Amino acid sequence: MKAEQDADLIEEDSPQDNASINKYSSILPPASPEEEDEAFSTTYFEEKVPIPGNIDQVFSFRKLWAFTGPGFLMSIAYLDPGNIESDLQSGAKAGFKLLWVLLGATIIGLLLQRLAARLGVVTGMHLAEVCNRQYPTVPRIILWLMVELAIIGSDMQEVIGCAIAFNLLSVGRIPLWAGVLITITDTFVFLFLDKYGLRKLEAFFGILITTMALSFGYEYVLVKPDQAEVLKGMFVPYCSGCGHVQLTQAVGIVGAVIMPHNIYLHSALVKSRDIDRKNKREVKEANKYYFIESTIALFISFLINVFVVAVFAEAFYNKTNMEVNQECNATGFPHTDLFPLNNDTLEVDIYKGGVVLGCFFGPAALYIWAIGILAAGQSSTMTGTYSGQFVMEGFLNLKWSRFARVLLTRSIAITPTLLVAIFQDVQHLTGMNDFLNVLQSMQLPFALIPILTFTSLTSIMNDFANGLVWKISGGVVVLVVCAINMYFVVVYVTTLGSTLLYVVAALLSVAYLCFVAYLAWYCLVALGVSCLDFGSRLGLSRHTDIYLLNDMDADMMVER
Repeated sequence: MKAEQDADLIEEDSPQDNASINKYSSILPPASPEEEDEAFSTTYFEEKVPIPGNIDQVFSFRKLWAFTGPGFLMSIAYLDPGNIESDLQSGAKAGFKLLWVLLGATIIGLLLQRLAARLGVVTGMHLAEVCNRQYPTVPRIILWLMVELAIIGSDMQEVIGCAIAFNLLSVGRIPLWAGVLITITDTFVFLFLDKYGLRKLEAFFGILITTMALSFGYEYVLVKPDQAEVLKGMFVPYCSGCGHVQLTQAVGIVGAVIMPHNIYLHSALVKSRDIDRKNKREVKEANKYYFIESTIALFISFLINVFVVAVFAEAFYNKTNMEVNQECNATGFPHTDLFPLNNDTLEVDIYKGGVVLGCFFGPAALYIWAIGILAAGQSSTMTGTYSGQFVMEGFLNLKWSRFARVLLTRSIAITPTLLVAIFQDVQHLTGMNDFLNVLQSMQLPFALIPILTFTSLTSIMNDFANGLVWKISGGVVVLVVCAINMYFVVVYVTTLGSTLLYVVAALLSVAYLCFVAYLAWYCLVALGVSCLDFGSRLGLSRHTDIYLLNDMDADMMVER
């Protein structure tokens, strides 16, 4: 049956039948056409957006509009509550000095998202599906578990952000535990929006992004940061007078911006456009427009992040708890107990950030801040749910309804969050964000290494495989990002202050590094380091769908 399917593909691509030079042999999805149609009938693919044809211009706004959507959904991960908290802490601790780190991290993120989009466009499969096809069973299951862990960690941050937003908007009348419970129901409600059409769903996400831009933009205009300092911090890669605190914060920015499950998400979202993957011109054109769209989307997300950093850098950099306490008392604002009467430097999070804005700039600043946080949490929650669905379907070939998927991940995410909200206070709840950022930082190699591996293989990407420059630069980027985030993890672990936790962390680190080394070996083979190509001695070559260097083109598959 498989050979017949492959023979059909070859017949369709044969020179006798198709003389067009734009035709080329694309790889097959791992399913039959019937199964592929079924896959498109679930999770975001109930309809495909048509692309306008017969447009010969080098650039067409009509076509760009048709491709607009996936990049903006992807960019929401750059605006989740974890990112917002990292932004405000950066401004409060380092002023404008780390804006260049935010810019660099966003550019790196754009390059990685480019690879993810190209994989989905060229192969017709998203990253989880390709991992399922290429890795052996045990590594595949481990990889799935690691990515699920990252998604659950991100979901917890979004739950925390929404709960805090509800608490701030209700002036404390909605307790944190009630806010946590509310996020269960509203997520289900919003997820039903995609029943009204893909473009309407994408428009709704656009409204949420606009809400964040207006909310945090209002704070920016209200505070009036020094524009010269903003530009200097953005384009001068230097941090004068910075110490360990600022270095740790810079590492935290990179960890918060580049999120592992977002790579998997973007590679799946690009499948929502009607592209003939056998037409090389259409594939090339899709890659171009998706890159333009992603650039615009991440530029907007970068501006929103800059708004937050600049507001807290201008208003609260080097402020002490005593100064904030006195200001809150003078304006009659509640929650002065959050700021002890000492001269320690102000420590802020997304909850304290709203309170401080209210103390210094009035209640409107607090409420508008809370609306922005709520929009960030809600939008990130929904994209996280889609990420989980794609990952589960791709790695396990397991198709769940959105309802069941949300119920599972949200239950896992809400249980610890709800316990902390009930038995602890808001400081402990927001303090969980540090641990969750570390958790997601540890999962980064499990997205970055596979995406670089598969986009570098001509057997998978054909003419669109990474060239030498992209292989080298991509390898350096992955290495640097992983090293930065491992430093972030080490810094966090050293603050635990428990010998038992040190021992447990050391044992887990050994297993973790072994698995990362395994993925890195596969990646190096894909990048052309032939001296490491000893797969035949490991018996991998017997599994033609597993060993990476086995050609996936149709003619080779028929020969087998």
